[in-house]
Amino acid sequence: MQTQVMFYLLPDKKSASNINASTALYHACLQASYFYRQNQRVFIYTQDQKSAEQIDEMLWAFDSDSFVPHNLSGEGPKQGAAVEISHQAPRGRRPVLINLTSTVPNFASQFQFIVDFVPSDETLKQLARERFKTCRQKGFQVNNQAVSTTQ
Repeated sequence: MQTQVMFYLLPDKKSASNINASTALYHACLQASYFYRQNQRVFIYTQDQKSAEQIDEMLWAFDSDSFVPHNLSGEGPKQGAAVEISHQAPRGRRPVLINLTSTVPNFASQFQFIVDFVPSDETLKQLARERFKTCRQKGFQVNNQAVSTTQ
């Protein structure tokens, strides 16, 4: 099965209210919630431990009406919660990867679906272009779409 990748184009900070550095984290939470509701297990890959803890905190407070079971890697139940968060490679297999790092991880091909983000910042956008190219070179089916600016 070919890995599918969706790059979400994040809005320009000037074009939307309440958009800040945590925009990718917010949209990662939205995606984790969506896939959880589709009965899919998700791995959120972060740049470092601090980012992993930040997204963990965001998920705790994300939607009071519909909790998304999640944990940092190594915490929680033996098989992990529906959504696992770590800055290290995953221990188990899950179908969905949400990538919050600046590179395509070397374990990306084990996932059926990858979510990535294209920030509006030019430097970060260039890194996203490199990830896009890398995904294509790996033979992944790559698409992109803009995210909604309503939060």
